[in-house]
Amino acid sequence: MAGHSKWANIQHRKGAQDAKRGKMFTKIIREISVAARAGGGDPTNNPRLRSAIDKALGANMTKDVVERAIKKATGELEGVSYEEIRYEGYAPGGVAVIVDCLTDNKVRTVADVRHAFGKFGGNLGTDGSVAFMFRKLGVLSYAPGADEDAITEAAIEAGAEDIVVYPEDDSIDVLAPPDAFEAVKAAMEAAGHAPAQAEVTFRADNDIAVEGETAQQVAKLLDWLEDIDDVQNVYSNADLGEDAYA
Repeated sequence: MAGHSKWANIQHRKGAQDAKRGKMFTKIIREISVAARAGGGDPTNNPRLRSAIDKALGANMTKDVVERAIKKATGELEGVSYEEIRYEGYAPGGVAVIVDCLTDNKVRTVADVRHAFGKFGGNLGTDGSVAFMFRKLGVLSYAPGADEDAITEAAIEAGAEDIVVYPEDDSIDVLAPPDAFEAVKAAMEAAGHAPAQAEVTFRADNDIAVEGETAQQVAKLLDWLEDIDDVQNVYSNADLGEDAYA
């Protein structure tokens, strides 16, 4: 499976999230709440909740905060009920964008998302207008310099779907079907190859390269969307160059 390295973009996103730790905690707590309400409060039998808890602990959230969020979701404590909503649209340059939200106020959320698209030269589309360009994948990312042969061998043994090595910087992605993500991740960690980042995400079948001012507008739109309180995840098929964040 070919593609361009997403490592620089991943690190940019992580840096932006680290700078907004309070917002990141809020988003993680919402994900824990929805996962626990949908599948129960026991992470052993709820892969979505288990993944959310891993993300919380990886962000240095305390176990007390995690447990309180689960109790609110399962009714042991009073809490807020969130609804899952997806918006789709286009950024400048024909870049496709998916915006996943968790909200207690749909009117507020759609207004915020529509404003973001309009502010940076994009437009909000209808349901299904871009989702067909993406597929759901479990992705384990390894930084440049990782041992390609060892990771490839371990990934094959773990039952991974594909291994992508990006020639630009030799970073590596191990891909897995969503329902096998937890098992592949556990097997890779047991083999001594803990990923730098691991998540179930949406990836486009084909990326669109954008440069210059267009790339900067796309980057600003994606960052603005991610900064909206009700937005949980933003996916796009943009292949952004380094000048996008200039």
